[in-house]
Amino acid sequence: MDSIPLFQLQILSAILFAIGFGTVLIRRNLFFVLMGVELMLNAANLSFLAWSRVQSGASTLEGQVAPLFSIAIAAAEACVGLAMLLAVFRSRESLDTDAFSRMKG
Repeated sequence: MDSIPLFQLQILSAILFAIGFGTVLIRRNLFFVLMGVELMLNAANLSFLAWSRVQSGASTLEGQVAPLFSIAIAAAEACVGLAMLLAVFRSRESLDTDAFSRMKG
């Protein structure tokens, strides 16, 4: 079974990252902003794993350490982000990102 070439994986990773980045810039709903950040992290993980496979010929432990830390950081970010999302929704009854500018004091 042939493997997928590196350039195709990098193109897929770039497309996923661009979609996530566009979501973060365009959407005003905090839930979709968090989904965009997660998509960007997953695109970076795909890129790490693709380069790992090219460098060693097969997936080795060295190439899987960076995505492992990235997944752990993404889990912590999701917990903090969802807590912030709940706090904003409870205080403002909206998930609009402009609610953060009104939370002073």
